[in-house]
Amino acid sequence: MTDAEIEREIVAKGKTAPRVTPADVEDNIVGEHYFTARDGREGALQQGTYFGRTFPQPDDADLAPLALLTFCVLVLRNGFTVTGESACASPENFDPEIDRKIARQNAVAKVWPLMGYSLRDNLAALTK
Repeated sequence: MTDAEIEREIVAKGKTAPRVTPADVEDNIVGEHYFTARDGREGALQQGTYFGRTFPQPDDADLAPLALLTFCVLVLRNGFTVTGESACASPENFDPEIDRKIARQNAVAKVWPLMGYSLRDNLAALTK
């Protein structure tokens, strides 16, 4: 089930207690950034901040696997960041658009427990 389908079922069953909704999650996201590991490595090399075990090879053979790993960084309203990744096993299947969607979905999945914790913390404070 998708988040939207679950939300429809919750509403249909008349559940009205405080909860985190898909809209709450989306409203909490104020920024999103996408890049591949190759992009990140190239940027670090340009800035002189690269650190790693594998050093640049003249034929760029070291870059091929990095181009198949896509990151999504979500910036939340309070400035906290979460990441999601999508790693493509077969280069022939790599599709930047699909990989960004998967990486975002994986990042959003990390937002839910953070917002759930915050809601529960707020509810607990009300009962003290």
